[in-house]
Amino acid sequence: MKLRAFLLATALFGSLAAAHADPLDDAIQTPVLHATVTVASDVVRIGDLIDNAGEAAKIAVYRAPDLGTTGSIPTAQVLSALRAHQVIGVNTKDIKNVTVTRLARNIAARDIQAAVAKALEHRNGFGDADSLTLSFDRDLQDLHLEAGNTGEMEPIAVHVDPRSGRFDVALEIANDSGTPTQLRYAGTAIETVMAAVLTRDVERTEVLKASDIVVERRPRAEVGTDAAVRDQAVGMQMRHGMRAGRPLRVADLVRPDLVQRDQTVSIIYQTAGLYLTTRGKALDSGTEGDVVSVVNAQSKRTITGIVTGRGQVTIQVATPTPVYVSDTSAISSKDQSSIVSAPVSVADGTANPQAPVKPE
Repeated sequence: MKLRAFLLATALFGSLAAAHADPLDDAIQTPVLHATVTVASDVVRIGDLIDNAGEAAKIAVYRAPDLGTTGSIPTAQVLSALRAHQVIGVNTKDIKNVTVTRLARNIAARDIQAAVAKALEHRNGFGDADSLTLSFDRDLQDLHLEAGNTGEMEPIAVHVDPRSGRFDVALEIANDSGTPTQLRYAGTAIETVMAAVLTRDVERTEVLKASDIVVERRPRAEVGTDAAVRDQAVGMQMRHGMRAGRPLRVADLVRPDLVQRDQTVSIIYQTAGLYLTTRGKALDSGTEGDVVSVVNAQSKRTITGIVTGRGQVTIQVATPTPVYVSDTSAISSKDQSSIVSAPVSVADGTANPQAPVKPE
């Protein structure tokens, strides 16, 4: 009887142990190694390297690579570091090396330059940010920050010397820590403008072609306030000679001459109801609208006219305007009779010298 009771108790205990075996096995799982690891801090912890690390997960075992870079650790070396902290039985899955990458906020040098230019925009006489050429005191390089620096680069202090263009700009980037990251840059800013630049030496009175001009950014101080653009320069005539590489100003250009000195031109005599043409020689050069002197080839007389086209000078002949008297009631009969009987010569505009004819 006692033996039977013992066997029954043993069987009951075995059943209870079997019922609790699965949850116990689930609580203690085999650590599994990662082939690739990504960390945001400056250290690598056991929990970054393996799954199921338990209480050892927060223990730091390696220094992380530099911001934004990747490193590799042999698996044997990882296992040795884990055993030092009593982490054994790791399933390596035949991994030979563990790759570790450190997260970072990477800011390109061109983005830093753009942020500084934006901070200087429209300050102390500067124009748009795109028109500024910046020279920094130190070589501008790409920047790598902790991944928590997620804010935009905002200017918090901007100082500019309007005479020299020297600047000192402080930028701030908000991050997860609550203490913003501050950056500071100093250098010189020069405002530039798009200008038409000569590709070759040109002489006075030459007419510019498209191949004679390229468009470049040049300092505003070099060009002045009247920089010529490409569309303004092509087809225009040089007011004076210039060397290649010089930027063009509006004042350097004039409309091309339509009449050249000593050129044979067409002379047009024009008045109401009359249009005559003849040949002549120009004594001056001029563009459209200019007044020039010409010699009539037939009469050999020198006259002045207006340049109205290529090789064309127009002489405007004034037409006398007739005077109309609308109300003659205030004129005496004697005056009226003298007006009627005093004809005017059409040829020379003088009064008829004959005595007036008196009415009978």
